[in-house]
Amino acid sequence: MKKAVLALQVLALLIAVTLCVGAWGYYRGYVCNWASTDNQSHGYYIYPDMPVDSVLHMVQADYRISSPLWLHWHIRCAGWNKPCAGYYEFPERMGDKTLINRMMHGRQTPVNLRFTNQIRNREQLAARIGKVLLVDSLEIKERLDSVIYMAQYGLTLETAICLFIPNTYEVYWSLSADDLFARMEKEYKRFWTEERLRLAKQQGLTPAEVATLASIVESETNRTSEHPQIASLYLNRLRKGMALQACPTVIFANGDFMVRRVSGAMLQSNSPYNTYRYVGLPPGPIRCANGATMDAVLHAPQTDYLYMCANPDWSGTHVFSSTYAQHQRVAAAYRRELNKRNIR
Repeated sequence: MKKAVLALQVLALLIAVTLCVGAWGYYRGYVCNWASTDNQSHGYYIYPDMPVDSVLHMVQADYRISSPLWLHWHIRCAGWNKPCAGYYEFPERMGDKTLINRMMHGRQTPVNLRFTNQIRNREQLAARIGKVLLVDSLEIKERLDSVIYMAQYGLTLETAICLFIPNTYEVYWSLSADDLFARMEKEYKRFWTEERLRLAKQQGLTPAEVATLASIVESETNRTSEHPQIASLYLNRLRKGMALQACPTVIFANGDFMVRRVSGAMLQSNSPYNTYRYVGLPPGPIRCANGATMDAVLHAPQTDYLYMCANPDWSGTHVFSSTYAQHQRVAAAYRRELNKRNIR
């Protein structure tokens, strides 16, 4: 009888110990084995073929680990021997399983990929993507420079940047070049709704031509309140078969975006982007055009404006004219102001 009682007591003790160990292991695995030293969350960029030890060393620079023994036990049980490349953000307190499962199965935290209208060409676009994502900028540039690759999106080399409408997009850091282009195509189609396509057709423009005209409008001024009037002016010129004579396109053709005053020599350049020399729109956008500016083109008001000039009062606005005589008077006053300020 005593032996039976003793056996039960030993069994009960073993069960209690097992439960305690199991509960402790569960706590370290699923609740907390890592605590941030500054009570903040932290993110890590994990590159391809990065060993587990290197990852743990990097994380331990920001987190205090309570039980290395339980950590290595959980790693062995999970069979974790290779982290998936990506960006991972972790809370201020976490169990081993949070760390292991996310990196083992590639459950990344999205990063923000932001495009602005300051991107002017394919080189700048590729460089921007390469700075934010794991993908090599050369891979992006090769696709942007491929006639065949861009044709699948209905675009040319000159209109390739139209696919990347300025905005902030949540993407995975390890996104491949092809997956990125596929994602941007979805965003492009989401923007170009049936209503916008109808308005573009009504204006006699393709989506790429809308983006091209919008890029010129944006380059003329940062004052969004003037965008509809500028768009109307250029649409009037296009319909009349007049040269756009847009200085920003000449600056783009010149390649020096710091130019403040277009010279006579620049106006003689034999570039298809020289809208003083060639009638119609240039081959493509001179910057990534904002969606709001494309909407300004699509909803441009009816005006009789054909000319515009920076306001001589140096207010940053423009004076719009319907006749060349009116425009000449404003332009002369503006040139005098430029000379007075010694702007060459």
